[in-house]
Amino acid sequence: MSDHIASIRWTRDGQPFDYEHYPRDHSVRFERGQQLTGSAAPAYFGSAQGVDPEEMLVAALSSCHMLTLLAVAAKKGWTIDVYEDDAIGTLGKNEDGRMAVTHVTLRPRITFAEKAPDAQELQKLHESAHRNCFIANSVKTEVVVEPR
Repeated sequence: MSDHIASIRWTRDGQPFDYEHYPRDHSVRFERGQQLTGSAAPAYFGSAQGVDPEEMLVAALSSCHMLTLLAVAAKKGWTIDVYEDDAIGTLGKNEDGRMAVTHVTLRPRITFAEKAPDAQELQKLHESAHRNCFIANSVKTEVVVEPR
């Protein structure tokens, strides 16, 4: 097993602290030193420059599916040249009536080297990647994979 660390830092910086005006931007720093600016979505008074948590969740699901699929493909002898995904997450109310990312659709497009799997083999590749993705196994959100 392994631990994975993300450090979040936020300061008010003297700005008013009422719902419509406090700053949403914050620093997200990862254990190996990478850093990005997080924020709320613009609809929730966040800045367009920051990445909101919902986007990070969608990106984590997409990235995990890709990394798992690459590993499975390599072990099965399929050579992949390009993997692209334009994933979409939907924010809505869950079965308890609370706001949640209720649905994520991954839309991977894969370019194989010389030989590509047929449609059935490709479907099995995606199913294996989804079944073994650590992040997909960690969330309640419905995750759908729609290869293109």
